[in-house]
Amino acid sequence: MYDLGDHLLMAASDRISTFDAVHPTPITDKGRVLTGLSVFWFDRLGGIVPNHLVSYGDGVPEEARGRALVVRRLTMLPVECIVRGYITGSGWKDYQATGVVSGVQLPAGLQESERLPEPIFTPSTKAEEGHDEAIDFDRAAELVGDRALMERVRDSSIALYEAAAEHARSCGVILADTKFEFGLDADGTLVLGDEVLTPDSSRYWPADGYEVGRGQPSFDKQYVRDWATESGWDKLPPAPEIPEDVVAGTRSRYVEAYERITGESFQAWLERSGAQA
Repeated sequence: MYDLGDHLLMAASDRISTFDAVHPTPITDKGRVLTGLSVFWFDRLGGIVPNHLVSYGDGVPEEARGRALVVRRLTMLPVECIVRGYITGSGWKDYQATGVVSGVQLPAGLQESERLPEPIFTPSTKAEEGHDEAIDFDRAAELVGDRALMERVRDSSIALYEAAAEHARSCGVILADTKFEFGLDADGTLVLGDEVLTPDSSRYWPADGYEVGRGQPSFDKQYVRDWATESGWDKLPPAPEIPEDVVAGTRSRYVEAYERITGESFQAWLERSGAQA
């Protein structure tokens, strides 16, 4: 994040982390994919809730084109706004243990990766150190200090997810879950901020390989996480270098996510944003 006075410059790097440690090897074009997808979704979903995007061209330094956005300043809310349409990841673990995810009671007998009867809002804290903590709606309202505002945040999050999931489904992609972040502008208006619906903030699955009862392959850094798990690394910093073939495989998954969801080539985004070769 860079201070531009009235606005901020938000740049996405090619760095990647697993198990809370940043690897020294970047994933080529990862930051550009995240930025291009965010621009796509900000434009598509702007009618549901305002967002902080000002420009991906004017005001962006030439060397940062394609990976940086000029955005509005916001006072960010102290919660992560997670919406789940499928039971997977940490939600699946909580469900197996208690049948409840972030205070939401779910039907008995669900299988891993199964679609939920309706999307659920499962907020978490924003931990300054360590892992974010799953919380229920009441605790989220306490942290925000305004229950009516938190209700608007919940409803907006679910509406954004439903619209995005419907579009993704039409592209042969399942949006299993995602994380939004909101803030208030100077007038007190609720505004969507940060990155949105990227492979780093969302779990995207190819629809043609979807099968209930198991984990799913995804368009995100799971490919790197799987390699890291099998590499013999003890998962403590410093993280190891990532092999070239794993870098290439990860990049291809990010680019495929961009192209499937936007319906255009990744090269088209690079050219439109003025990204340097």
